Amino acid sequence: MTLNKTKTKKSKKSVFRRISDWLHLWLGIGAGVMVVFIALTGCIYVFQAEITNLIYGKQLFVEVPKNAKPLPLSVLKNNAQKALGNKPISFISTYPNPEKTWEFGTYKGGDPNAFWYFDGLDYYDNANVNPYTGEVTKITHYKYEFFNVVKMLHWSLLINHPIGQQIIGWSTIIFVILLITGMIHWWPKNLKKSNVDKSFKIKWTAKFKRLNYDLHNVPGFYALLISLTLALTGLVWAFQWFQGTVYAVASLSFTPPEIKTFKSDTLQVASKNGIDIAFEKAKALYPEAKKIAVGPASTNDGAIYAYAYKGEETYYDSNDMQFDQYSGKLLGNRTYKVKNAGERLIAMNYDIHVGAILGLPGKIMAFCASLIAASLPITGFIIWWGRRKKSKG
Repeated sequence: MTLNKTKTKKSKKSVFRRISDWLHLWLGIGAGVMVVFIALTGCIYVFQAEITNLIYGKQLFVEVPKNAKPLPLSVLKNNAQKALGNKPISFISTYPNPEKTWEFGTYKGGDPNAFWYFDGLDYYDNANVNPYTGEVTKITHYKYEFFNVVKMLHWSLLINHPIGQQIIGWSTIIFVILLITGMIHWWPKNLKKSNVDKSFKIKWTAKFKRLNYDLHNVPGFYALLISLTLALTGLVWAFQWFQGTVYAVASLSFTPPEIKTFKSDTLQVASKNGIDIAFEKAKALYPEAKKIAVGPASTNDGAIYAYAYKGEETYYDSNDMQFDQYSGKLLGNRTYKVKNAGERLIAMNYDIHVGAILGLPGKIMAFCASLIAASLPITGFIIWWGRRKKSKG
């Protein structure tokens, strides 16, 4: 009698539901380890700025002298360059926050054909400089820095070859399928109070088997939308075709706008303070900016690039400028307002992925969703293993 009832119960499932359950089970078992790995590394990275500021606060923040003004950018740049072994400075981050040090970074790729990340990067160093005294307060070698290594593990498993991002990308696609099939499996058959309680509440007093089942279903449901958002924004980096699709849908165009690249006038007399003039103009153009990043010219006729950001940790709302490296003359200014929806969404991708777009609350949500995502393959495996042992018995 019991066997007949079981068969009758199983036969009630539609073909769609059986396929969905099968995919959820075997894709979860097959890619579960990778899902845990990606989620945990993302979870660790979310608060990298807060943790770094807490540990190195004395080196990253300074006491502001009375009536003091920052030294010229060129002076600070030269100090940083000497501290970094005269490696050419390739990017600078400045802050109107008077207590923050300014950052001067230098980067050089290694063997482009190297398989591993460490062989594919020669150096990636950063000097924090007191803007009032010119003192270098901290030097960071990002090639081996903990959070950067975690980021590269999350990005490509520390693999320099494209296969690294392919593994991460396809694992993320499987995770998206698991989220969708998990939602189908979770969906209550009816809205009776007993079903609603099972679907939306964890029974903390239950035995381990039921508690584990609840820990798989209930947190998974509440974190579904955020987890799906994190996964989809991750796919933007993993696959060019996905990024192109996102851009096309948002901008209603397959062709990005042509961005004009300006050149400096090499016939002008070289000015030692060209970068200072450019920097002051950028600050005057965008006095409300929370961060102004500067990219010194890398060639004789190249321009100085400057970016004014609305937030210290966000990148989506930027105004992009180009200046003559000799005279500091403004050559081009592409404001955030003129960018199309596709450009804005792609630029916003990092901010969404780490939760920074919503500030600290967004980061907390991203952290919790990542932690829950990391737990799902584990609780799911325990459910499967328990049923497997029961069927054998």
